Amino acid sequence: MSTPTPDLAKPAKPSETFLPISGGRKAKDKAATIIFWICFFIAVIPLVALLYKVLASGLPAIFNPTWWTNSFFLVAPSSMAGGVGHAIYGSLVQAGIAAIISIPLGVAAGIMLVEYPESKLAKPTTFMVDVMAGVPSVVAAIFVFGMWVTFLQFNLSAFAVSLALVLLMIPLIVRSTEEMLKLVPDELREASYALGVPKWKTIVSVVVPTALSGMISGMFLAIARVMGETAPVLILVGYTASFNYNIFEGNMASLPLLIYNQLSNPNEAGQFRIWGAALTLVIIIALANVLATFAAKSLAPKTK
Repeated sequence: MSTPTPDLAKPAKPSETFLPISGGRKAKDKAATIIFWICFFIAVIPLVALLYKVLASGLPAIFNPTWWTNSFFLVAPSSMAGGVGHAIYGSLVQAGIAAIISIPLGVAAGIMLVEYPESKLAKPTTFMVDVMAGVPSVVAAIFVFGMWVTFLQFNLSAFAVSLALVLLMIPLIVRSTEEMLKLVPDELREASYALGVPKWKTIVSVVVPTALSGMISGMFLAIARVMGETAPVLILVGYTASFNYNIFEGNMASLPLLIYNQLSNPNEAGQFRIWGAALTLVIIIALANVLATFAAKSLAPKTK
């Protein structure tokens, strides 16, 4: 008489493989979920309130076409006329010069840390990047003031502001470049080496193009991060109500500096300009983030 064999194809019942969840564990899980959502809403409330205030107070300004192109040159403090074109120009120029200087340096440092970790400069570079990442913007501005203005005897200018922004941008670019290069599969490098391609050419033609989308995204985010800095413009350049196209001499306005300057304006026009400039800065930074996202998607490697 043969013994019946178990049906191996029949799946086991959940009760046979898993222990039932106790009521205490369910209660703890629900309590943790509720606490999480409460903390989330508490954190979001100030953000939503601030965004609502900026939108409600700044929208009347940005819908005026002259707001984006004109300046406050010869405009009375109590007048609603004029615009922040000079401040937008200053913010873009200062951040643009900083990007031109910091992007090549940051990308080169990131490549060295990933592709040449045995270099004698790797450890000092990592240490300096970690230190610079934690430096407040006011410290960077004071350092540039001491070296550029006090020691080298150059004038306060927009270029001095850009130098301070460089110190803030380099750590962000180095870290984003480093992380993106680490995501490149080693198989791509090995395949290139197997074909007899030198290491420097492998980096330029294989590694960097593969990580380019993430690198560019990090660059845009670094630019957006420094455009709202206030300490460098307060210390290294003065405010002017008109356009200044000389980056090495004279005062140059920027959106953060304009907001600070208008805080002393007791008229209703002062509040109008403050909230309008704040919303303008938010829009520009949001556009930079959108460009970063678009660049990351458009330059990402295509997979079938």
